[in-house]
Parts: sequence; C-alpha cells; structure tokens
Amino acid sequence: MSADPRQRRAARHAQPAAQATASAPRKKPITLDRITDAALEVVATEGYDALTIRRVAAVLGTGPSSLYAHIVSKDEIDDLLIGRLYAEVVLPEPDPASWREQLLGVYSQIRDLYLKYPGVSRAALAVVAANLETLRVGEGILAIMLAGDVEPRTAGWARDAMSLYVSAYALEQSLVQQRRQRQDQEWVLSHEELLDRFTALPAEQFPQTRRHAAELISGTGHDRFEFALGLLMNNLQPASG
Repeated sequence: MSADPRQRRAARHAQPAAQATASAPRKKPITLDRITDAALEVVATEGYDALTIRRVAAVLGTGPSSLYAHIVSKDEIDDLLIGRLYAEVVLPEPDPASWREQLLGVYSQIRDLYLKYPGVSRAALAVVAANLETLRVGEGILAIMLAGDVEPRTAGWARDAMSLYVSAYALEQSLVQQRRQRQDQEWVLSHEELLDRFTALPAEQFPQTRRHAAELISGTGHDRFEFALGLLMNNLQPASG
C-alpha cells in the first residue's frame, strides 16, 4: 500500500533540507583576529613580500571584498600585524637603577619577534602606530627612560631612533636569510670568506682594513645589536646630571 500523499510530500521536502545542511556548513565569520592570523601565516611561510589583501583573502577562503568590510587598506593589516606581535612583549616595572638593561630587554624581545616572521619589521617602518598594543609598548619604553630621569623630548626622540634601528636590523637579517635560500649565493659570504677577501686587499690602498680584518668582522649579529643600542642608550644622560 502506497504511503499517504502528505507523507510522501513531507519526505521530499525533508530530504533536500538535510542534504543542504550536510553539504554547506556555515562559514566562520571574517574578523580582525582571523585576518591577522592569516596575514601572519602568509609572512611566516612566504615572507612579507608575499603579503597582499588578495593573498590573505585566499588563506581565509574568501575574496578581497570580504576583507574590505573590516579593513580600509593593506596599511591596516600592517598595523594589525605589529599590534599582534607587540601583544607578546612583556614590559618590566620601570627601575631607575637598571633602566638601560630594561630597555635592552624590551628591544631584544621586539627584535626576536620580528625575526620570527621574515621581513615583518617593514610593517613597523611603513605605518604610524595606532594599535593599542603598539602604543602600550611605546608607553612602556617611554616610562623606562623617564624613570632613568631622561628628559621627555630626548626620551621620545631616542625611542624613535632605537625603534628604527631594531626594525632595520631585523630587516637586514631577513634579507640575508632570503639570499641564503637562493641557488645563487655569491653575495652571502661566510666569516672565513670575508676574512680572506679583506686580508687579500692591496696593502697600499687598504692598510687599516687588512691590518684589522679580524676585528672588523668579529662578533655575532646579536653582539653588534647590543653594541649599537648601547651606544644610543649610554649617551642618554639623566636630566639632573
């Protein structure tokens, strides 16, 4: 005996609905956090040069227009990236007795975060900080110098100079790493190769470079990082001094 027409109709209506539910799961909404996650993924796996709105949208499985509902331009992605990294920076309670060491500690954290994502420090160079986490770290750096009795304008200018150096250092390191990954590596020299080149220079033209070649190329990148920041910090004299 055939089923009641109403039952057959109900079955027909129910089956497509069940299929639609199974085949079309609801997509996760696009949020600023997801955009930042995707941007960091692009930089970590492909480098900062690969970061575009189109590429971020592809990682999220959507189109660029979906991102423009949340951001104005790629500059905003840069700001989000730096803000996300700076959220990991731990700020010390400013100590007048060790403010230089505290500054070095904060900037070393920033350096290491930049180095984790090749080329991302370019984002810090390209935008004016607006993210609250970026501003939080800037406030903390300023507070450390003020605790050391550095005059406010000097502290502000020194913060800019040191931040610029840290970004440039991290960018240089990322560019060297990129060159080492290429097949043509002739411009990336080992310590020994560089020493050989310096000591093989004509003595009449480069007497000092030949004589002091070992000293000129000594130290690791991080040794030189600490030396350069030390030059800047050691010239910051207390306002009452």
